[in-house]
Amino acid sequence: MGNRAGRGQAVKVAVLMGGWSAEREVSLTSGRGIAAACRALGHDVTEIDMDRDVAAALTAAAPDVVFNALHGTPGEDGSIQGLMDILGLRYTHSGVTTSAIAIDKELTKRILVPQGVRMPEGVMVASEALFVQDPLPRPYVLKPVNEGSSVGVAIVTDASNYGNPIGRAVAGPWQAFATLLAEPFIAGKELTVAILGDEALAVTELIPTTGFYDYDAKYTDGLTRHQCPADLPAQITAACLDMALAAHRALGCKGTSRSDFRWDPDQGEAGLYLLEVNTQPGMTPLSLVPEQAKYRGISYEMLVQRLIDAALE
Repeated sequence: MGNRAGRGQAVKVAVLMGGWSAEREVSLTSGRGIAAACRALGHDVTEIDMDRDVAAALTAAAPDVVFNALHGTPGEDGSIQGLMDILGLRYTHSGVTTSAIAIDKELTKRILVPQGVRMPEGVMVASEALFVQDPLPRPYVLKPVNEGSSVGVAIVTDASNYGNPIGRAVAGPWQAFATLLAEPFIAGKELTVAILGDEALAVTELIPTTGFYDYDAKYTDGLTRHQCPADLPAQITAACLDMALAAHRALGCKGTSRSDFRWDPDQGEAGLYLLEVNTQPGMTPLSLVPEQAKYRGISYEMLVQRLIDAALE
């Protein structure tokens, strides 16, 4: 489909956004910004709010390239990538296999830890088992194995009001998921690194004004302060950049990715852990990839164009 236009030319772009995941609203915000940037760049743009008829909508649009602005499932887990492969479409970001692995935190560990990327040791736990006993010593973190944007994450501490053991009536991620990933809680700083092409851009420290860096803190203006570049020892900055690029390469990410870290300063470099790799990072006004790109002198429009170029190569 499309005329297989080349790099830098005006092309037909379908911006795929929305969908039905927990991150629908963020995806719509990302998609609208991307569509506006594409129009400013001179491209012919079709905006598609994904529904169950997405294959027909993509076929009707006949784009040279699809800008995948979806977040969560099925836009980030390999499903939509497989559909676009079947339709013969070029698209931004990672392909089927990379997407399917990276959205699964346990599978990601199986790929990255043998490659020397330090990640927290975790255990998969049935939600029902949480009401009997803790899977790990407190404090620990509970998270869905295949959601992004900190959807459904809980930190269980001795001081938390979840009960010990956790009470059935207490609100938490265990209510929505049959199994969860439990990991030791790593005290210290929340850090993130964006990769663009094959280059690590910067390290940003995320400093929530209240609580922890959850879904609301990520997407509500004023709830989190971004320090870019992060004020870190040089060896920690270098280790973050190296680990993020190693993860991007090992998973086979394309276009852009973003790796999230926790760092316990009391442990030095041994306290730096990669938590997850995001293959469809946000492109909203509060998002971290555009922010790091801007720090490196790459405007939002330039960033969008570079991702389109990468998809067309």
